[in-house]
Amino acid sequence: MTHHLTRDEARRIAVRAQLLDAQRPGDVVEVAEQLGAIKIDPTATIAPAQHTILWSRIGWSYESAQLTKAVEMDRVLFEFDGSFRPVSLLPLMLPWMRTRPLRDSTKQWVEANAKFRDDVLARLRAEGPLLASDIPDTAAVARDSEAGWYGPNQVPQMLEFLSRTGQIGVVRREGRHRVWDIAERAFPADLPEYDPDEAARMLDQRRLQAAGIAKQKSPWTRVGEAGEPATIEGLRSKWRVDPEALAMLNDDVDGRVAFLNPYDGMLFDRPRLRDIFDFDYVLEQFKPKSQRKYGFFAHPILIGDVFMGMLDAAVDREQEVLRVNAVHELIPFEPEEDEMVRAEIADLGEWLGVRVAEF
Repeated sequence: MTHHLTRDEARRIAVRAQLLDAQRPGDVVEVAEQLGAIKIDPTATIAPAQHTILWSRIGWSYESAQLTKAVEMDRVLFEFDGSFRPVSLLPLMLPWMRTRPLRDSTKQWVEANAKFRDDVLARLRAEGPLLASDIPDTAAVARDSEAGWYGPNQVPQMLEFLSRTGQIGVVRREGRHRVWDIAERAFPADLPEYDPDEAARMLDQRRLQAAGIAKQKSPWTRVGEAGEPATIEGLRSKWRVDPEALAMLNDDVDGRVAFLNPYDGMLFDRPRLRDIFDFDYVLEQFKPKSQRKYGFFAHPILIGDVFMGMLDAAVDREQEVLRVNAVHELIPFEPEEDEMVRAEIADLGEWLGVRVAEF
């Protein structure tokens, strides 16, 4: 059976799936289990991505120490490929990590550095957990093509390779630096095991759970055949919808204001934003200043299920103030909406522990 949805219904499904409705989640783990990934990025005009992503869901009660505890002490979240993820996803990811195809250049580099790889693993096994700087570079062959990103030291590249293939993991951070250990110690020992096909199907289901609704052939969300088929009025694409989200479609959904970090997962699938939200989002971080319209790291403003504005703000830690450079109204705010946005800015300042400059 194909479900026929309006755009309003599609938006409500997406907003609720991303925990951006008025029914706020209770803690970090609940957010991670639903979203599947919490992006890590240090850009902190307001706060690093991982913290604003969690604050935008949980609200005033979120503290950064809660994320640290979940990752490093309770070990219910783990870091992989630039995001924190729930450990419940790890057994679904490991079959792919262990069998993933390698690019020819990577395969050649790894084969040429077999002894280097063994050296890194042996060092971690004997002395881990370790920072990259604790591990000597014994590479026989360097990857010059990637020196611009990693620099000449080959250790970070080998650690990335070993991480992506499930042989090691990040156990904690010291500042911005990752601390690594072998998989046997970095990951829980009692994880269930799945064959690759079953794990891939379950991963598709978890991606659809996080999205609520996604294009069937989206390269951004990759839900495969998960869920049930759907169409959205006015759109020609084929979609997949999470049946659990569909079952709650007629429940009362109260909206609220949410400021979304530019690296928030809600914004990742740009074609979906255009299709169902009519929101053509462009991150201006890497644009020349003269070409920016909304600001270096402006946060989209979601009111209910509509992207209505952009918040250009930055924290001045020396003065202990949140400076709001502009609130750009993509759609003119009603008085009540303006009041809600101002209240959310006040809450943001309180959460950051700074006063809000007049704007």
